[in-house]
Amino acid sequence: MQIRYRLFFISSLCFIFSLQAQNNNIKMKNPLLQKSSLQYQAPDFSKIKDEDFKPAFDYGLKINVQEIETIANNPAKPTFQNTVLALETSGEVLNRATGIFYNLTGSNTNSALQAIEAEYAPVFSAHTDKIYLNSKLYNRFKAIDLNKLKGEDKRLTEYYLQQFELNGANLSEENKEKLKKINEELATLSTLFSNKLLLARKNGAVLFDNAADLDGLSAAEIEAAKQKAKEAGYENKYLIGLLNTTQQPLLVSLKNRAARERIYKSSWYRAEKNDEGDTREVLEKIARLRLQKANLMGKKSFAEWKLQDQMAKTPEPAMELLAKIAAPAVAKAKIEAQEIQGLIDAQNGGFKLEAWDWNFYAEQVRKAKYDLDESQIKPYFELTSVLEKGVFYAAKQMYGISFKERNDLPVYNPDVKVYEVFDDKGTSIAIYYLDFYTRDNKNGGAWMNNLVSQSHYLKQKPVIVNVYNFSKPVGGNPSLISFDDVTTMFHEFGHTLHGLFANQEYVSLSGTSVPRDYVEFPSQINEHAALDPAVLKNYAVHYQTKQPIPQELIDKIKKAETFNKGYDVTEILAASTLDMAWHSVEKESDFKPALVFEKEALEKYGLLVNEVPTRYHTPYFAHIWGGGYSAGYYAYTWSKTLDYNAFDWMQANGGMTRENCERFKKYILSVGNSVDLNKAFKDFIGHDMKTEPYLKNAGLSAE
Repeated sequence: MQIRYRLFFISSLCFIFSLQAQNNNIKMKNPLLQKSSLQYQAPDFSKIKDEDFKPAFDYGLKINVQEIETIANNPAKPTFQNTVLALETSGEVLNRATGIFYNLTGSNTNSALQAIEAEYAPVFSAHTDKIYLNSKLYNRFKAIDLNKLKGEDKRLTEYYLQQFELNGANLSEENKEKLKKINEELATLSTLFSNKLLLARKNGAVLFDNAADLDGLSAAEIEAAKQKAKEAGYENKYLIGLLNTTQQPLLVSLKNRAARERIYKSSWYRAEKNDEGDTREVLEKIARLRLQKANLMGKKSFAEWKLQDQMAKTPEPAMELLAKIAAPAVAKAKIEAQEIQGLIDAQNGGFKLEAWDWNFYAEQVRKAKYDLDESQIKPYFELTSVLEKGVFYAAKQMYGISFKERNDLPVYNPDVKVYEVFDDKGTSIAIYYLDFYTRDNKNGGAWMNNLVSQSHYLKQKPVIVNVYNFSKPVGGNPSLISFDDVTTMFHEFGHTLHGLFANQEYVSLSGTSVPRDYVEFPSQINEHAALDPAVLKNYAVHYQTKQPIPQELIDKIKKAETFNKGYDVTEILAASTLDMAWHSVEKESDFKPALVFEKEALEKYGLLVNEVPTRYHTPYFAHIWGGGYSAGYYAYTWSKTLDYNAFDWMQANGGMTRENCERFKKYILSVGNSVDLNKAFKDFIGHDMKTEPYLKNAGLSAE
């Protein structure tokens, strides 16, 4: 027996050493399987290849399954260390590989990455179910005495218990199997939606034969359109690509009404052409499956299930907030429409205002009312100046942080820039990437991602990326952006600040790992810095004369702050309400074809305004069908209300001073999800959220 045992032991050791050798060999060849040697584990994009992802996923999944089984079957009494912390720190390889992968599929995808994404969507969904539907694992968490824990340890344990419950841990085994199938199908459909929409956006680009059709655009914009057409195989033509919103930025300048209509309609109908880019069948399936999932969880609607861990808690407070703002917003939008129609009539236009006319004529109304138009101010907003002398300068004034460009770190696209970030003592705290320009292989919109999340326990500092979709200049022209784009830059950097100042032990509670209806709050408060007088004068420098923006122009911009707010707020409320309508359905028989459902939902809530289309039409509402904002787009309005409450407090206490911003950092930016966020907000301003500051700041209050 001893000889047999020794032979078994030796052969086992040989097998283990052989397996370790294989693993080491795999790791040597695949950069995703080990921590990057670059500063703060910044991804080494010079070494990462498309073919690295599948083996990294397979290896990461295999190791993580083993980790989960070890935790679940541990014979020792459950403790924070051997259960909660063990789960929190598991999946290192998988988390690293997926984090890098999904940043690339969003910002720099290709057919190979799309195929991998589609293949692994159901695999990753099933893997998540293996964790949260694991009864042994769940029972270990339930056996931990919360009264013996404190601080982040207690918060993390509560977080995981809630995640288990939200993901179906209390279901019967039969219903768990049903849930797994629904989750896998949803993951597949969500990826399919995103890939279809990317194709629809690309195919929706509008081709013009003559530059005369683009009268009103700048010479640089026309040259960019010509270059885009050339890249697509069209010589001496002009191609206008689409952004992900309904309205398109160039409509504000285009004088040719027929050209405006073509672009607008191409945007609106992009994903409902009965072709490969048509998303309607897919999204209708998603909506039905989500309701089935919610019902399986014992909830009447998907929204009721989804909002349990949000600030709003239930759909009712969210819808109540939207309704309170909707009536005055629509009323103001109708007044704005009358003003625009009056201008059209005064010019003997001879037509009724349509959605594709709004921005063009609204700009003229703004010029008439405030002596201000976009062409006056755009030359003052050169991209690099806005970034370094605006966004970075404001961060230095408000929080003491500074930035140094790094040209030695590899990037995933030549357009990407990299900076190192330093605190007020000169200590390096983060690496920061920026990806400014639109591409056909990039999702629309703008966003922030963590490539590496902050964690004291893991000794990790943040590595963050901001992604945008600005038009890339050609022919040596400067990159001039609109003031809306300036605001977007400050907004996304607000998310970055939330990540930079993260001060948590654990990744799951760190930085922006907060509820959807809270995460936009820090980014929206940072938007106000764009119009801070000292900041504005520092970055708004004419790209030709090098003169700072005159005070007269600043005064005009400030006076026009609430201009067109009826339109702006109504289009967002329409999208938010549409999202909640889709996800508040309680019976499958109440679903209707996508276009019919949308029309009836907007009519029901008084938001079907012909001249003011929803910011996102159902077929290309990527936030809710392909992103993480299902039953959550209201979060922008909820967070904006938090923002206006906080901004009013700041204004009443001296403005966005260093002292006030340090207070904001203490109570909001640095706490992640490690505390009760409703309490943190109340501690910051002294009262709960109120609706009135939103109405006042948006110019919607009764005069």
